[in-house]
Amino acid sequence: MPDRQPEGLVAVPDIAVPHSEEDSGPLHAALPPGSRVLLLNASFEPLAVVTAKRAVVLMLSGKAECVQAALEGAAFHSENLTVPAPSVMRLSRYVRVPYRRAVPMTRAGVLRRDLRRCAYCGKKADTIDHVLPRSRGGAHSWENCVAACRACNSRKADHLLEELGWVLERPPAPPARAAGGVLVLAVEPHPAWEPWLSAAA
Repeated sequence: MPDRQPEGLVAVPDIAVPHSEEDSGPLHAALPPGSRVLLLNASFEPLAVVTAKRAVVLMLSGKAECVQAALEGAAFHSENLTVPAPSVMRLSRYVRVPYRRAVPMTRAGVLRRDLRRCAYCGKKADTIDHVLPRSRGGAHSWENCVAACRACNSRKADHLLEELGWVLERPPAPPARAAGGVLVLAVEPHPAWEPWLSAAA
């Protein structure tokens, strides 16, 4: 069964490879279930997120190379092969990404877009808020959601900003596109991915 692509990520059909492991035997890894790897285009632009096992298959097929390893000592093992588990990897050849519509709005995406800072007070945000409350007709969209701390979220409740005398520093909007048309990822990123995502933002 193919890997299920996380919501909001770019599908890359051109790099599909067989899931057969006949060359190396069954691969086993001492990694948490669901471990993911950031896949970069050959130009180092963020492209997608794949499972760690899928990443190793791409490496073994020569379609990608490890740029940054995962936890020290984490590796995939077979009867006659040991492959370090990657955290970030890069395609060996450039893949042209077709135009994609805006990524679906997610909580993780809003927090990342707003740099995890509350849109109302500037403190660390741990949730999101609908600027125009849903109970008053507000949409669940990039343009109506902002990162918020729990205190501001609770205080605002279903009030309008003007009722509280609050003003947003900037209106919320969909995340910007990175160079080459690749969308900013709308999933919770691993801290180790931050340098690559920041460079593309």
